[in-house]
Amino acid sequence: MDGMCSASIEQGMILRDLLDHLGDKWTLLVVGMLENGAVRYSELKNRVPGISQRMLTLTLKKLERDGLVSRQSFAEVPPRVEYSLTELGRTLLEPALGFARWAMESSDHITAARAAYDSRD
Repeated sequence: MDGMCSASIEQGMILRDLLDHLGDKWTLLVVGMLENGAVRYSELKNRVPGISQRMLTLTLKKLERDGLVSRQSFAEVPPRVEYSLTELGRTLLEPALGFARWAMESSDHITAARAAYDSRD
């Protein structure tokens, strides 16, 4: 944690930006869907329940901009586009899946704590 305290302002801003992005509704779901290799856009759309085409496109563009996802277009008819995790994106899997595992294991405790808090007057 000492390293975080000595981080530069720029590093802190990048950290905050990444946490905002990774903590949104869709990003980690999309990253998880890419864990096993390249996936076509239409298949991603079907695998992520409830995501709109617009949100999937925005999420993929953010991930691509951050260097976590690569996009490959194929000159075919009909056009085919596949997305996959980059080497950097693959390094995100362990902490992201660890967080997801923690959340699932802790969900009963968190639900109970929320109920106890909400019942206080």
